[in-house]
Amino acid sequence: MPDSNPQVADAADIRARIDTTKPHSARFWNYFVGGKDNYEVDREIGDQIKEIFPGLVDVAVASRAFLGRAVTHLAGEVGIRQFLDIGTGLPTADNTHQVAQRVAPDARIVYVDNDPIVLAHANALLTSTPEGRTAYLDADLYDPDSVLEAAKGTLDFSQPVALIILNTLGHVADYERARGLVNRLMAGLPSGSHLVISDSTATSEGMIAASEAYNSSGAVPYYVRSVDEIAGFFDGLELVEPGVVQVTAWRAEEGDSVNSKVAVDAYGAVGRKA
Repeated sequence: MPDSNPQVADAADIRARIDTTKPHSARFWNYFVGGKDNYEVDREIGDQIKEIFPGLVDVAVASRAFLGRAVTHLAGEVGIRQFLDIGTGLPTADNTHQVAQRVAPDARIVYVDNDPIVLAHANALLTSTPEGRTAYLDADLYDPDSVLEAAKGTLDFSQPVALIILNTLGHVADYERARGLVNRLMAGLPSGSHLVISDSTATSEGMIAASEAYNSSGAVPYYVRSVDEIAGFFDGLELVEPGVVQVTAWRAEEGDSVNSKVAVDAYGAVGRKA
């Protein structure tokens, strides 16, 4: 059964915080991966960006596939049974808990977000196998100590945890601040824990133009970074092979739905804390 979680905001508060007049990153991404939880304003900017840079759709789909492969590897090959997913986004197919518990039914997952759109869909995420547990926290990446403390209600911090931060750190404008947040979160996790990160990268003129168009739309800005900056989030960790690569190339297998030979402007990696 899912944990009871008083930190999820009540329905009236959530509705009051939702703004449907401006594009929204979670709804925008949901539109790109074929979801239905988006509004006309999100589809309009999405269609504009598709015209500027159609490859962003590939980034959205490939990033989701990377999540699935990374979680499958950690739950299946490494034996991780605890996952802390920050900046969860809107639920689609193969969310972290679904992938992890398909491999390991006793896996425990904590989702973290403070976005009202995402919180409105929290109930869709609050499902679990009988053997495992799934919880949802209304908490903020900018307050890592509170995130870690709240997660202890579900996760056992004497055992390894996989920290997942996908397509979220780009919202932190200052790179050093973003690194500091990641470092603080990893510092609170035990030896054997893993870090999973992917983000869009400034590796083509099309992606840079798409980022600029999105940031001028009124949505919360998202800053694309260099590959070296993505790699910097893993300083001090042992990179899991093949290291920091395009998300389509991370442990891709023959027959995967996303072609590993497709170049995308998104890089990711998995690192282990010694």
